[in-house]
Amino acid sequence: MTETPSVAETCCTSDESAETPGYHDSKRALSRRLKRIEGQVRGIEKMVDEDRYCIDVLTQISAIQSGLKAVALELLDDHMAHCVVNAARAGGDEQEIKLAEVRDAIGRLIR
Repeated sequence: MTETPSVAETCCTSDESAETPGYHDSKRALSRRLKRIEGQVRGIEKMVDEDRYCIDVLTQISAIQSGLKAVALELLDDHMAHCVVNAARAGGDEQEIKLAEVRDAIGRLIR
């Protein structure tokens, strides 16, 4: 008899056989944002190659940082609405693990 995996083992893991991640429903929008950010990074590289004005380059870097922060907040929101809520419903160790993970993630984002 096989043991049923816990919420912590199936929700928001890198295991491809596991449950879909919390961001699954917003995956297309996140992908578009990341492609836009990728294009902005390429644009900055071109600006540097072309010896563009420092403040213009810094302005573009700021825009990229804002875009990355928006992606991170969307992922965090999806994680909390999906994985953390499921773990809280399950209670016990799963709840504590997911709460610790999200607390650490928020700490990294605000540094």
